Amino acid sequence: MTVPHPEFPTVDAVVEGLIADYRAEPRTSHLDSPFLPNRDRTIEIVEGLRRVMFPGFFDEIRLTRENINSHLRKLLVDTHQKLYLQVRESIRYQRNVMQEGSGSECADCDQKAAQIASAFMGRLPNVRRMLNLDVEAVFEGDPAATGLDEAIFCYPGIDAIFIHRIAHELHVLEVPLLPRIMSEYAHNETGIDIHPGAVIGRSFCIDHGTGVVVGETTRIGSRVKIYQGVTLGALSTKGGQAWRGRRRHPTIEDDVTIYGGAIILGGETVIGKGATIGGSVFITSSVPAGHTVTMNLPDLTSRPPKDSRRAGKP
Repeated sequence: MTVPHPEFPTVDAVVEGLIADYRAEPRTSHLDSPFLPNRDRTIEIVEGLRRVMFPGFFDEIRLTRENINSHLRKLLVDTHQKLYLQVRESIRYQRNVMQEGSGSECADCDQKAAQIASAFMGRLPNVRRMLNLDVEAVFEGDPAATGLDEAIFCYPGIDAIFIHRIAHELHVLEVPLLPRIMSEYAHNETGIDIHPGAVIGRSFCIDHGTGVVVGETTRIGSRVKIYQGVTLGALSTKGGQAWRGRRRHPTIEDDVTIYGGAIILGGETVIGKGATIGGSVFITSSVPAGHTVTMNLPDLTSRPPKDSRRAGKP
């Protein structure tokens, strides 16, 4: 039998203390309302859609031209049902947050959720076409890749782009909270943080990817390639919520390459078509099309070990 430490507080005391804090600061608890999307079910939707977008890669059965029709129908029906339920909870959640009455009294929430879920599912063929171009761009942009299979299985950039394409469609359909759960799942899995509001064009390539940050109002054109540690962020957020809905993040035009560690900030900052941004630069103003921006290298000094110098060795 385990004997509790004499200084450890009793369960009753801990419960009373926590409940008192829940009441003192109710914004960080979710009591007296059942309406909140489920993170685990949302991840199931993402993983189901991964199997839809890349058939045969992540399935537990061998897919063929003969069984793909029935398999895909079942997968889509299951994913659609899960999506509908989470969209419905998200809409009701928003109704409660906006203090427009109880979500349980939302007569049109079910119908709205059904319309959104159906509209989203109808967009999947176009999302798949975009992802095909993304995978090709990642493969063509990395000579270490041995094939498209390796890129799909192994590259975090592909994972992050895939989830972003899904989350962005739900963002465009004005689904609250659910796209952010998806984007933070991608962030947790890949180290790449892309807000679902960011607009990203065709053939997008993230190489390596760790530490990449793409803000909500970022606009990225087609055939853009970015490396690890790149930040496309806001110049200032000192105003906090006063900045909501305003352009805060840069525009990256077509055919731009941004090397590792570059920081590009500001809603009025435009990186022109075909520009190259060198590593570790800090940019808060626009760059004309076709220009290359680099930072002067510091002077480097190399000295032999102290023991070698005392011995008169070179």
